[in-house]
Amino acid sequence: MAEPYRERLVIMLRVIRLSKARGVRLECRHFFSGAALYANGIICASLTPVGFALPEESRAALLRQRRARPLRYFKEGPVKKEYVVLSAATASEPAAIATLLRESIRYATHTKASPLSPRSA
Repeated sequence: MAEPYRERLVIMLRVIRLSKARGVRLECRHFFSGAALYANGIICASLTPVGFALPEESRAALLRQRRARPLRYFKEGPVKKEYVVLSAATASEPAAIATLLRESIRYATHTKASPLSPRSA
């Protein structure tokens, strides 16, 4: 079930030309029932059945503008405070995705251990 999400994430990176970020090793891997994008081993985005999620510093603005909502993996599950799920309209804008992914990659790679990093677990 996760493979289609990984494939879609890889295609998104190609379309917005992020597959060759300078000095950053990007990798798409299976993540629960979807896929996650890792930048130098630190998660910076995920694509799952609940949507496209980003753990990045502009989440407050995205929430305020109603371009995103807090992430819950399950209907009654806890809110993942570090993540937001982009609205369908925002997730369908390649320019918005490119900008947000660049911010997330920059944030993940300039933080010693992101709260979402496997290293900080």
